[in-house]
This record gives sequence, structure tokens and C-alpha cells, in this order.
Amino acid sequence: MTARIPPVLRPEHPLARPLAGLVAEFGLESLGSLDDVEITGVTLRSTEVESGDLYVGIRGGTSHGAQFAAQAAESGAVAVLTDRAGAELAADSGLPIVIVESPRAALGDVSAWVYRTAEHPPLLLGVTGTNGKTSTSYIVEAILKQLGLVTGLSSTAERHIGDLTVVSRLTTPEASEMHALLARMRESEVRAVAVEVSAQALSRNRVDGLMFDVVAFTNLSHDHLDDYADMDEYFEAKLAFFDPERGKRGVVSLDTSWGLKVVERSRIPVTTISATPGVVGEWNVEILDERAEYVEFRLTGPESRSLVTRVPLIGWHMAANAALAIVMLVEAGFELEAIGHAIQDGIDAYLPGRTERVSGDRGPSVYVDFGHSPDAFLNTLGAVRKFTTGKVIMVFGADGDRDATKRHEMGRVASEGSDILVITDHHPRFENPESIRKTLIEGANRAEHQAELFEVSPPEQAIRFAVSQAKEGDSILWAGPGHQDYRDIEGVRTPYSARAEAREALREAGWA
Repeated sequence: MTARIPPVLRPEHPLARPLAGLVAEFGLESLGSLDDVEITGVTLRSTEVESGDLYVGIRGGTSHGAQFAAQAAESGAVAVLTDRAGAELAADSGLPIVIVESPRAALGDVSAWVYRTAEHPPLLLGVTGTNGKTSTSYIVEAILKQLGLVTGLSSTAERHIGDLTVVSRLTTPEASEMHALLARMRESEVRAVAVEVSAQALSRNRVDGLMFDVVAFTNLSHDHLDDYADMDEYFEAKLAFFDPERGKRGVVSLDTSWGLKVVERSRIPVTTISATPGVVGEWNVEILDERAEYVEFRLTGPESRSLVTRVPLIGWHMAANAALAIVMLVEAGFELEAIGHAIQDGIDAYLPGRTERVSGDRGPSVYVDFGHSPDAFLNTLGAVRKFTTGKVIMVFGADGDRDATKRHEMGRVASEGSDILVITDHHPRFENPESIRKTLIEGANRAEHQAELFEVSPPEQAIRFAVSQAKEGDSILWAGPGHQDYRDIEGVRTPYSARAEAREALREAGWA
């Protein structure tokens, strides 16, 4: 069974724009008659064409999207935008064709024109970094709501338009989807939007055509080296966010050494923040209290301005994310005093699958988390350990067909931070899951402190085994699946919920 692909959110009342106007606006070459052709949407997926769409044909790894122009026409597309090679492939579709050098590079600006997203845009707040992007984005949105604004969110986990929520496809949607989402938000009178921006989104033009009021950098650590040659190339992808064509102002965390490099090379004005003792930023975070229910902290900025609040998550890194969110809002023009008043009793944030406790009042504490990098494991295990009187049990697997260079370190860090380690499967995709587990076990065996190690597959059995090893006072951290509602096995998305599996495992073991 294949899980349903989440829908693309488009404006419910799109305004038609003349194709001839698009060609004239951008000085583009075209084939066929443009007379009376009006476009109401943009898509690069032939299976998702709606009546009135401009279908964008992009060259892929194995085929060219323009090959499907005839199919797009049958579904209601009124024109094709593609490159010169694509124009030849789309010639028999009967549609007028607009030719550009790079359809992907043009997609953002074209989508912005079609959906009019540059006209009266909302406040745009973007977050990039290896870890903490999702958490910071959710916290930005939560504070904005507490300030009384109608908000929007685009994150790895979900898209929000006011009270409407849908599951996400990509961390950052394709440019056509992003602009359609913003147009839908405009219809709902959304005033401010928090956007999670991946390195791939910056490299692949997914946020083109947008101007962010504030951009932020959380941290950089080992990840995505299947997409980038090394850490320096990965950093350069993130750094592209701090460019005057993308953002007006920036906030940079100094909690990893890469933060200072962003400050040194940023092409826009930035302010800095630190939650690391001994590292001083213009804004600084002091942890006041850590409990299983929240972290309380003081944020102090220029001229000794400060506020005290708490975030309902565990770990110093979550306080760092929350403080970063606050400074982003200050940079966006909100008064620190107004923010402090709104969150004086705490930040009302819920983060699906981010160290989310899914257990009850009795028995072991069970957390489901989306973390899938060595640094994420280090911080989350440390936070869980702080509130565990017994043993820490960790369950995790690794993505197939993704960065394999981090697997040894993931295994080592997991073993160092847990007492019992259960290595299982995650999204094997087209890779052999047994081979993935073998590499993770090799990493775990390199740890100076070696946890008691078990290999259990599939994950449904792994979480039940972990629960069978747990007692009152113990904690189980299941890292990797987080909020996701599927597993990817040989290209098939099988419906699956780690949160539901963990709760069922607890019930079967007799824990309420």
C-alpha cells in the first residue's frame, strides 16, 4: 500500500494572468500563439496539473519533464515553459511553448509573477542550519500567535495556514509550490510566515523569488554529504541565504564555529546569539531551570535588555532555538517588551516528533524524535539522560540512499550516550537494510563507552524489544522517524507511525 502524497496548497480563487504578459515581462522567446491564453497556476509535475496551469518541463536525472507535455495538456495545462531541448519534446502537445535557458532557475520568478506573491507580501522569517530548523520555525510561529497574528508555517513536518494543517512533502517545497502556498496564505489574511529552508532548497532554487525580512542560521554539523562534496561546500550552500537578494537582515548562532564564518562572510547586516558558556554574542542565553516538562532561560541583549521565559521541550539546545526565534522577531521589528509580555508564562509551542513524549504517567518515558545526525543524537541523548533515573535505551536506524558517511559516527554517538542500544531499520529505500545496520553496528563498536547492543528488525519489533527491556524510571529514545507517517521501502511509501507503534508497544507491555 502506498501512502497518500500530501496535497499542494494552492489559492482557492486564483487570478488569471495573460501568458503574453509573462513573455513580455521577462523578455522570453516563445513558440505558438499566445493570444487569449491565460494562466492561473504553475506546476512541474504532470500528474498534478490543474486547468489553466503553466506546465514547467525540467530535465531530470533519467528523463525530461517536457516529455509529458501532452499528458499535461490533457489535464488542462494551457502552456509549457521549458528549455530548448524540452521545446522539441513538447512540440506535439499543441500548447504554446515559452523557452528559457534553465526552467528551474526561472521557476521562482515566474511563479512569483503568476501568483503575485511580491504584491503585499507577509512578513517572511526563514531558518537554515543542520539541526534546529524545524524547532525554531515552530517556535517563531508559536510566539507570533501569542502576539495575536494570523500565521503561516512551512516546515519539514507540516504546512500551516492559520488553523489549516497539512503534512509536508519536502523540507522546503519546490518554488512553484512555495509561491502557491503564499498565495493561499494571502487569501487567509496571514500576516507572518515562518519558513524552514534547507541547503538543498538554496542550491535548487526552491526559495527563488522570495525576499525574507529576517534569515537565521542555527548550526552546521555532519549531514547531507551525499549532496555536497564536503563540509565546506555544504556551508557555502547555507551561506547563500545571507545574500541581499534573499534576505534583509540576519541572526546567527555562534554555538558552532561555523556561525562565526557566516558572520564574517554575510552580505547582509547580522546580529549574533550564543547559548554556549564562554562564547559571547550580542544576545546571550542563560539556562535557569531544566525539568522534564520545560527549559527556563534568560535572554539578554544589547543595552542589558532581557526577558525570562520557558519552552515546553527538553534540552539546552531547545532553549537556544527558542532564544534564536525571539531575536528573529526583534530583528523583524517587534518590541522585546511586547514579546516578553506575550510569553511571560511560557512559549505555547507543540513540535510534532521533536523529542515528543508519547508515554503515560506510569512506566518508562518514551520519546520519538526526528534527529538523524550525530550532533542531533548527542544533544537529545544528553537531554534525555538528565531526566532519567534509570537506564537510557535508544532505538534508531539510518536512511538508505542518503549520506552514508555519517553512519559510523551516528552509531558511535548512540552507543556513547545510551545504556542499551537497539539498531533497527528506518527508510531503507533501495538499499539493503541489513547492510545499513551492519555499518551502524561497526560505528557503535568504536565507542569508548559501549552500550549493550542489540540488532532487531523490523522497527515494529525493535520498539517492542526496547519496551521489554525497560522499567519504571528508564527512558527510551526512538530517533529518526519523528513525525513521519510512512516508511520508504523500495520506492513504496508504506503507512507507518512511530508514535502509534510506541504507544501500542507500551499498552501491550501493560503500561497505560
